[in-house]
Amino acid sequence: MLHKPRNQTARIAIDAMSGDYGAGEVVKGLSLAFKTKLLACGIDLVGDKGVLGDLLRLNGLDRGYDICIHHAPDVIAMTDRAAAIVSKKMNYSMMRALELVKEGQSQIAISCGNTGALVMGASLRIRTMEGIRRPMIAAIVPHLSGHFVLADAGANPESIAQELLINAVLANEYCKIALGISQPRVGLLTIGKEEGKGNGTTAEAHSLLGRISGDLNYIGLVEGFDVFSGHCDVIICDGFVGNILLKSWESLVHMFGSLLRKQLHANPMRSAGALLASGAFRSLTKSLNPDEYNGAPLLGLNGNVLKAHGSSRKGGVKSAILMANKILVQNLRNRVEERVGHVLDEIETWDRS
Repeated sequence: MLHKPRNQTARIAIDAMSGDYGAGEVVKGLSLAFKTKLLACGIDLVGDKGVLGDLLRLNGLDRGYDICIHHAPDVIAMTDRAAAIVSKKMNYSMMRALELVKEGQSQIAISCGNTGALVMGASLRIRTMEGIRRPMIAAIVPHLSGHFVLADAGANPESIAQELLINAVLANEYCKIALGISQPRVGLLTIGKEEGKGNGTTAEAHSLLGRISGDLNYIGLVEGFDVFSGHCDVIICDGFVGNILLKSWESLVHMFGSLLRKQLHANPMRSAGALLASGAFRSLTKSLNPDEYNGAPLLGLNGNVLKAHGSSRKGGVKSAILMANKILVQNLRNRVEERVGHVLDEIETWDRS
């Protein structure tokens, strides 16, 4: 354990070992987060004590910062099976970060590691809120005029209609905090906007979303053409569809970037034009960069957990830390828990009627 003594400041537990690029990028990202002057939380850095101590010194974070190291040298590989990992008694950095949240020492955990292990580990250790079977992942994705929240982005491949309703409530509250939208427009993703399009689960969820009271601004069914048009602030689907959509978008961004670079440098005339438009290209690249809103929360747990991209570099780690900070400062979990409780009570009255 290092540096300043513990105080009453909210704390962020960071699994420093599990990302594709190792602890070095995590500590560099932490340094960038401190430099923004926005970080209002203490840091619990989880991983190999010797490695992390050296990295903190190298990045000038060994003095004057509220950082504690928790020794957990074992790393979960991206290829490891979640069920086999969670049952083992090894000192995994990801699982130790989750334990810190369970024990109340930290108020949120961040990991760039294996998504399946993180979802299963969080579900078993921190547990879900009453009435919620599994957590869901809420990812922020760019559209034509800004960004939207995609939920579920991959935690729960199969959802029943009531779960899609609860996910809409969870994502609605997150959107208010993450994107600053006071009354998000919520749409349910299906294969067409006309009534009756989609499968039975979608039809039932559509009916439930239309009945719910409160501040959920449900605008109805949406289709693929609406996803990136700016039509919605929150798009609801099961984790199977959501994960395919998310990865397809990321793949398309890389493909169009590669094609654009190839065409812009095809001859000297185009290269000159590309130089003149370099400012516009930088702005476009920034708006499409997944690192800008890195860190997707697992919503529906009795604690806060944030999943960052496995390929996160220092900029992405910084964004995830600042998102964790925002979630704590604006008290997302309590807001979500209260709203979910009201919705479950309302569903119970429907069942009795």
